[in-house]
Amino acid sequence: MNYDVIVIGSGPGGYVAAIRASQSGMKVGVVERTELGGICLNWGCIPTKALLKSAQVYEYAKHAADYGVGISGEITADFDAMVKRSRGVADGMSKGIQFLFKKNKIDHIAGSGKLKSGKTVEVTDSEGKKTDYQAAHIILATGARSRELPNLKQDGKKIIGYREAMTLPEKPESMVVVGSGAIGSEFAYFYNAIGTKVTLVEFMPNIVPVEDEEVSKQLERSFKKSGMKVMTSSTVEAVDTKGKLCKVTVKTKKGEEIIEAEIVLSAVGIAANIEGIGLEETGVKTEKGKVVVDEYYRTNIDGVYAIGDIVHGPALAHMASHEGILCIEKIAGKHVEPINYGNIPGCTYTHPEIASVGMTEKAAREAGYEIKVGKFPFSASGRASASGAKDGFVKVIFDAKYGEWLGAHMIGENVTEMIAEVVVARKLETTGEEIIKSVHPHPTMSEAIMEAVAAAYDEVIHL
Repeated sequence: MNYDVIVIGSGPGGYVAAIRASQSGMKVGVVERTELGGICLNWGCIPTKALLKSAQVYEYAKHAADYGVGISGEITADFDAMVKRSRGVADGMSKGIQFLFKKNKIDHIAGSGKLKSGKTVEVTDSEGKKTDYQAAHIILATGARSRELPNLKQDGKKIIGYREAMTLPEKPESMVVVGSGAIGSEFAYFYNAIGTKVTLVEFMPNIVPVEDEEVSKQLERSFKKSGMKVMTSSTVEAVDTKGKLCKVTVKTKKGEEIIEAEIVLSAVGIAANIEGIGLEETGVKTEKGKVVVDEYYRTNIDGVYAIGDIVHGPALAHMASHEGILCIEKIAGKHVEPINYGNIPGCTYTHPEIASVGMTEKAAREAGYEIKVGKFPFSASGRASASGAKDGFVKVIFDAKYGEWLGAHMIGENVTEMIAEVVVARKLETTGEEIIKSVHPHPTMSEAIMEAVAAAYDEVIHL
């Protein structure tokens, strides 16, 4: 065997698995055809957050007078500079992965990997040369790409995916964003904030449809207040790209409406990269476009594993990383427990931000729970008022009978940093009473968690 472990793909699932394998004393190789770090570091999580930060700074500058700060001269959004900064941040992170590979003595095998029988990976380099490598354990971590709808084919120019949205040659005057999940909502916020006329189209009755309904409604109000057009219970039927502007036919409850825009951004989800990696040839089982694995990420083929966006579960970077670690630790013979997929936090980096974990109120009621619900608005928070960030709230849901913390849903400033408290508390089976009696620092945004829990138990002080 050339290696103990070969990982195909170097995204947040693949590179983390590789580093944990090296830490466990294994000889590791990682097959990657493009930049180390995968989509997340190079074209997803990290560079998009850099763009969103630029938009936030621009908005702060426009409202500097609200904070008693005078800025002379015109305030402009330099789109090219924002994109350049975003790419620089991504490049820096990718170089960081190169350093970690060197530090952990991990081999980067440049090329496209394909699974073969006999615990073999065939790697084709940029010149077409094929080389076989063997490993006792092979982990598939090939990630995902932007999903295409039949009536919304991406041409990379007028109808684009998330990747093109990060590097457009110039800021568009108008844009239709199709799909209001995390990707769609984040790009809708970014472009709207820097002056693009944005229309957000969502098939479901609420935007960010996986979130608690109250959170969805709050974000929709915030988007509309900022000048964005939001169309829910609507579908894009066709896009005519023949003219200078795209003519987007949108079917609504009231009939069809044609919207003209320079750019149409398709953000209708992702598709797993399972084609061309040898699954059919080696007999690896798939189902509904994903690789079938057990709770330790083993496929039906001995020595072959799969993690991240190509397996069933939340398509989240932090999820892929934890799956990679668990997979490796099981291979190394450590005592591990399967991941609780009911306690995975989700974050959307719009303004205001969204963060959530566990059941929504609707899901808890449908599951038959008798529940206690507590809600604390940031309008009642001293820190939020001082920061000029009073929009939003924290909402918590408890099982009334046994006190189990069923879910938490937040929308507001910095809530993506606050949600970890709930994740840890739920992991430790913490009760509401213990949260109420845990002293939270004042003044902070995180006090709202304690206050929301207190509200659920009729002990809230500041409402």
